[in-house]
Amino acid sequence: MRTMRSGSRAGRRSLAHLLPSPADYSGLRRSWRSDLIAGVTVGIVALPLALAFGVSSGVGAEAGLVTAIVAGLVAAVFGGSNVQVSGPTGAMVVVLAPIVAAHGVGAVAALSLMAGAIVLAAGVLRLGRSVSYIPWPVIEGFTAGIGVIIFLQQVPSALGVGIGGHASNAVVAAGQTVAEAAWPGALLPLAVVAVVAVIMLALGRWLPAVPGSFVAILVVSVPVALLDLPLDTIGELPSSLPAPGLPSFDLGVLASLVGPAFAVAALAAIESLLSARVAATLANTGALNADRELVGQGLASIAAGLFGGMPATGAIARTAVNVRSGARTRAAAIAHALLLLLVVIAAAGIVSRIPLAALAGVLMVTAARMVSVSTFRRVARSGRSSAAVFLVTAFVTVAFDLVIAVGIGIAAAAFFALRALSRMSGAHLEPLPGDPQPGDERIALFRVEGSLFFGAAERLLDEVAARDDVAVVILRLSGLQLVDSTGANALGEMVTALERRGATVLIKGVRPEHLPLLERSGAIGALRHPNHLFAELEPAVEHARSHVRRAGYAI
Repeated sequence: MRTMRSGSRAGRRSLAHLLPSPADYSGLRRSWRSDLIAGVTVGIVALPLALAFGVSSGVGAEAGLVTAIVAGLVAAVFGGSNVQVSGPTGAMVVVLAPIVAAHGVGAVAALSLMAGAIVLAAGVLRLGRSVSYIPWPVIEGFTAGIGVIIFLQQVPSALGVGIGGHASNAVVAAGQTVAEAAWPGALLPLAVVAVVAVIMLALGRWLPAVPGSFVAILVVSVPVALLDLPLDTIGELPSSLPAPGLPSFDLGVLASLVGPAFAVAALAAIESLLSARVAATLANTGALNADRELVGQGLASIAAGLFGGMPATGAIARTAVNVRSGARTRAAAIAHALLLLLVVIAAAGIVSRIPLAALAGVLMVTAARMVSVSTFRRVARSGRSSAAVFLVTAFVTVAFDLVIAVGIGIAAAAFFALRALSRMSGAHLEPLPGDPQPGDERIALFRVEGSLFFGAAERLLDEVAARDDVAVVILRLSGLQLVDSTGANALGEMVTALERRGATVLIKGVRPEHLPLLERSGAIGALRHPNHLFAELEPAVEHARSHVRRAGYAI
């Protein structure tokens, strides 16, 4: 009974670690002014991005704005970072666009609920630290690939063709759009895109504190509205949040959404945890609770789905703006969501007249910033294998699928890592210690070091087995850092082969952590006698010389 009570208390403490607490706002009395300023600043930055990402994904500007409000508020309260800002992101657009094309807009809310539940379960199961296993070149590679796709997805709006081209590859769709554009009519939306890009780049260079995307959209939207230029606009937006409710469920559609839901959940978890990790390095804003972050992001996507929104993730760019604007507690991200809600209530009519070409310009500049030449140079300087992983991940992201790209990138990184680990392993022939004695030439002493695993075992042990002119082989295993089941099995097979050939095998210096595996695999049992396992080198060498003398090799 006492054990059950203690287990119950431990379970409650574990669950409490994943829930909000008053400690989340312990510094608010000192930082509320800077938090409020940061929240307003990031809200101004987030407004055009939320609209643009909603339109670009095919779900609509309203869904993007609703997601930024609802998911941004829920993730701020329940997430594991004190400064994370969540909402629709470019990476999610890349995944959602083909799903919308295949299943329709109506499936997105159900998809958001399903993906949110998966991310929530991952947090409860304490899988938050798993993102640390994704190599840096893979992260940068799919970030660059996402940037290319986002840029290409804006080509229809930039040419005044409308939102489309999501049913096929982004490169193909962009090329078809250019071929189908109505010239010279396409020059007008292109001019709007150019003006937005110039303003954002200029302000980013000379006035980085000014929200360039907001200013750019304001500058182009006013003359477009006054002159009534023939440009597609966002269209009517609601003046309040929609009522929450469960989306319509069709079992056939739900079954077809299981795979996409896992893909969306994987992306949401990866991007959110990466964003939170970046935020933790920008300022001293408190520790990151990775598991709680997943819980918060899962609840955020569920809430967004109930309000007709789309799956959300932590947004790296908006989170960075939040921190650099002075945010220190969750109040800043909450203020950002409330500001966007105020825009919906008080300025929906004005926002609805923003040209789609202006949003395309914002996303094109955002995408261009994601493809960083300096980042690729840093990756390339890290080694040819890192550059190869980066390029492979970026290519697969653009050509096929983001989640597939992450898997292939991790596999490529693992291959290069195992190859490097294999090259660091080896079996080196050493002279026997002490003064030379007759018959020593019939004894081979090998120092086996590095890793004896599936990627190196056969090559490493072939070096030992190649010595067929000796009577005794001594294997020094104290330098082994890693032994897996394949390596242990290969070692056992080599000992058996040497013994069958007439050579006596002595093993010296097996580490305690390796001994159980070597015993289970039969490597120790393959020795001719249990006394052929030694802890020290000198007794092993003396035993080997006694074998040579008895065999008559020492003359």
